[in-house]
Amino acid sequence: MFLVATRNFPPEVGGMQNLMEGLSNALLNHGPVKVFAENLDNAEEYDQNSKLEIERISGFKLFRKYRKANRIKEFMETNEIRAAFFDHWKSIENIETSVLKKMKSFCLIHSKEINHPVGSSLNKRVLKSLSKADHVIANSRFTKELALKLGIKDVTVINPGCNYPIPVNDEAKEYAKNIFGKTSPKLITISRLDGRKSHHNVIMTVKNLLPKYPSLKYVSVGDGDEGNNLLKLRKTLGLEKNVEFIFKSTEQEKLALLEQSDIFVMPSVVYKKSVEGFGITYIEAASYGKPSIGGIYGGEGDAIKSGQTGYLCNGNDLNAIYDTLLKILTNDQYLKLGANALEFSKEFSWAKIIKRYINLI
Repeated sequence: MFLVATRNFPPEVGGMQNLMEGLSNALLNHGPVKVFAENLDNAEEYDQNSKLEIERISGFKLFRKYRKANRIKEFMETNEIRAAFFDHWKSIENIETSVLKKMKSFCLIHSKEINHPVGSSLNKRVLKSLSKADHVIANSRFTKELALKLGIKDVTVINPGCNYPIPVNDEAKEYAKNIFGKTSPKLITISRLDGRKSHHNVIMTVKNLLPKYPSLKYVSVGDGDEGNNLLKLRKTLGLEKNVEFIFKSTEQEKLALLEQSDIFVMPSVVYKKSVEGFGITYIEAASYGKPSIGGIYGGEGDAIKSGQTGYLCNGNDLNAIYDTLLKILTNDQYLKLGANALEFSKEFSWAKIIKRYINLI
């Protein structure tokens, strides 16, 4: 049996949630899986339709983490567990080493959550917590290098697996067709609207590209703190016809838009302490045959083979974004890159990724 302890799990939506769901489901091919996760609205319906055995922990956050840790320890002591997987250093923090010694243990790291000054109280907590795990798993080479600088030892890189592509239904295809219409080229970003994702610079680049590509359309899928600022920027630049924000969408609608787009654009930057640790959305885009433009500051280099499946560029530099988009659009270069991206994405299937974990047990 495998145990998964996670702070991030569906039906909550997000990259970490997809990662832990994909990991848990991939483990099912190698044995039963018990998941400990937070209780959420609509969790009961999700759990009933899942092949996983999921136990939800409720209560106020402060008490919940101790209740969850105690329940996990109790389960570990009364069941034969082959390996335990933790999504975050805080998920393993309150589990005693003596209990963990009975099995192999893995703790995943992603970049932002470990990025605390060396010697700070948080850095010491991170180091102490991760020292309990047999294997510390970084999501990219960038995250491994960051971890080593922060004093974390013996780090293994295993990129996240990808749950896609999945078939898109006709209703969703019609929805996407209505959004894009007869526009060309079609650009898309799927992410939260926050300062790290560089939406504002992409929008300004769209303005600069219009003289060459007057029928261009840029669709942003996702919501977040920057929403109002981006709406104001769109109005200021007079881009109501060329830039569309879709704050809420179903999974099928999101995938239909991605499927009908030409290029996935997300040249992420460093925002406060937040940096792109890997960027699973680049692989998701690739699984639909779409090349990506990503940033240069984080782990995007593991998800995009620059010049082959897309390009990396400085998301703070409008000229760099403009030149990169021009390069990818000229002579329909994006079609060749998209074909390469589709093949590259197959290396991230969970069937392949999970074997790297199993080989460490």
